[in-house]
Amino acid sequence: MIKRISLLVRRPEFSRAEFNRYWRDVHGPLAKPVPNVIRYVQNHITDETHHPHLPAVDQSVDGVVEFWFEDRAAMDAAFATPEAKVMFADGAKFIASVTSFIVEEHTVIGGR
Repeated sequence: MIKRISLLVRRPEFSRAEFNRYWRDVHGPLAKPVPNVIRYVQNHITDETHHPHLPAVDQSVDGVVEFWFEDRAAMDAAFATPEAKVMFADGAKFIASVTSFIVEEHTVIGGR
């Protein structure tokens, strides 16, 4: 499987609570009809902590979204569909910026 993780920053006119509500209740359901999606997870930021010996990243993040697909071809095909285009267009209503990464998981502890 392949996983894409995206860091989301909310538009300034949205409070964190408004951002989370819109993302969960309005935007989230738009991911359901996108084909090839194996799993979709929204991670809503509730608090921030920092490592005592390292500087903090110079970017505020309001949410992290995870998409799982069978492979890169399935992901590319999914994001080219009309359903995905609707989802992305809606994202521009409440997301100011997004940075996405294709990641490879390496489980160190746990197996769930």
